[in-house]
Amino acid sequence: MNFGQAIGSGFRNNIGFGGRACRSEYWYWALFSALASLATIILDGAIFLDGEFFPNDAIGPLDAFLVLVLFLPSIALLIRRLHDINVSGWLVLIVFVPIIGLILFVVWGILKGDKGNNRFGPNPLAPLAS
Repeated sequence: MNFGQAIGSGFRNNIGFGGRACRSEYWYWALFSALASLATIILDGAIFLDGEFFPNDAIGPLDAFLVLVLFLPSIALLIRRLHDINVSGWLVLIVFVPIIGLILFVVWGILKGDKGNNRFGPNPLAPLAS
């Protein structure tokens, strides 16, 4: 899966919590989210100069809008990524454990998914049967 396909898949399956997501889809989405956030932070600084519209320590309006737009697709993609390694999507709640949650998400993002079908569906990298 390439960058464009991953972004398209993320938005197409924005409320699709079932199924599986491969590593490339997960990491391309993370890259897209980081780049989009950087762009909105720069735009917020350029448009709303000197914090006149919002305090310096607060999130800008464009970045806040981006967070709202990307929140649900990001959660859905993370759950599908957990499904790819045959782990329950409910483990997404581990994010509330400060340091351990972040470390686990990085490790789970790096792990290779199950080769064949698992209880959450078929392998997203398997060739389509014709």
